[in-house]
Amino acid sequence: MAHSARSTNYTRSCECAHPYHDQVIIWLNGTFGCGKTSTAAELHSLVRSSRVFDPETVGYMLQPNLADQPVSDFQHWPPWRPLVVATAAELARFTGQHLIAPQTILVRAYLEQIFAGLRDAGLDVFHIVLDASEEVLRQRIQGSAEAPAWRLDHLAEYRSSRAWMIQAADLAVDTGCRTPAEIACQIAAALPELMRTDTP
Repeated sequence: MAHSARSTNYTRSCECAHPYHDQVIIWLNGTFGCGKTSTAAELHSLVRSSRVFDPETVGYMLQPNLADQPVSDFQHWPPWRPLVVATAAELARFTGQHLIAPQTILVRAYLEQIFAGLRDAGLDVFHIVLDASEEVLRQRIQGSAEAPAWRLDHLAEYRSSRAWMIQAADLAVDTGCRTPAEIACQIAAALPELMRTDTP
């Protein structure tokens, strides 16, 4: 089920929040510079019994083990997708917590493979796309010390993927004029069953 989005460019909308109850993977998608990491930290403070799971750590584990199989992005290694699913499923099982996963995935087949695997493992998935104009994204990336050239190179890929990503999202949020705390509050409002009871 989709949720209301601020921009008129967002094609999926609904007035009601999805009634999630069991363990949920809250997946924060969107290109580099859209605020996934900072939003995940803010969201963690709002969602009861949650923890942040960074799927990139699975890639870091694979890098020394597949050094003889060079790729431009560890997402292109076929083992990365099922290992992300297995890691998330085991973390959720072991902790009993909801997981907040800030991870850019711009290849539709990869996203569908991961989400299908998570659902097969009995986990709900709430897919959020954090969006911003290219001008805002460029400003953020250029102001960051985190691989700015590599991240700028991926803006064209995001432009070509943006339409299907927003259409496939449960919630799309325009982050251009919002702080991570404001973005997290909007996401939490779409998941009222997961909100901390002591949150104002």
